[in-house]
Amino acid sequence: MEEKRYIIAGRNAARETILSGNAKSVLIKENLQGDPVVRLAKEKGIPVLFRSDFELTRLCGTSHHQGIAVEAKPYEYYDLSSIIASASGKKDSTVLILDGIEDPNNLGAILRSCDAFGVDGVVIKSRGEVGLTPTVAKVSTGAISYVKVACVPNLSQAISELKDAGYWVVSSDGSAKMSYEDVDYSGKIALVVGSEGFGISKLVLSRSDFIVKIPMVGHVNSLNASVAAGILIAHISHKRS
Repeated sequence: MEEKRYIIAGRNAARETILSGNAKSVLIKENLQGDPVVRLAKEKGIPVLFRSDFELTRLCGTSHHQGIAVEAKPYEYYDLSSIIASASGKKDSTVLILDGIEDPNNLGAILRSCDAFGVDGVVIKSRGEVGLTPTVAKVSTGAISYVKVACVPNLSQAISELKDAGYWVVSSDGSAKMSYEDVDYSGKIALVVGSEGFGISKLVLSRSDFIVKIPMVGHVNSLNASVAAGILIAHISHKRS
């Protein structure tokens, strides 16, 4: 069986994939051979292959490729234990747990926020949740190469492992009575964000030490999952600084 190719579209995503060392080859329209991405690929010894606009659209599955794509090595998942170990020497640590995020655009945007604010790792479920796909890579604009992601079969077991390592579990849910601003985020925090449609499962909520919400004054009663995650992650980073 032919191995599925991992094609990531777009200039920024291609550049960051090259810089991270995860690029196998660069695919580009011939009229863009002077592009900085091409020069960077050649400096790194990465093959540059010229393709027509039609071929790029077919390979990328979208016409929004800017004439540049990269064939990447499949992104590997980390063990949760290795994420915990890598942050063990830090005074403050944040691990983000995602419960039911199915939209690759949401996950890509979340990884971008995680990279921006120094989140130590992300935990996703192996079922019912989007994984590390080419679309996630494109939307993350390269953050996928730097944020450690663990894929686990059971979030409750992952929470137990994090608690054993000294993490406090803070879940964001619209049913909460406590504002996200009322929690002390010093130390080790495992932040849980659920899907926009279904929220966080009852079992995960029952394992939480704190359940918080983002107070809103508008007419819409929920936020996009990536927006909510970004607000919470940025707030935790700000409070610690």
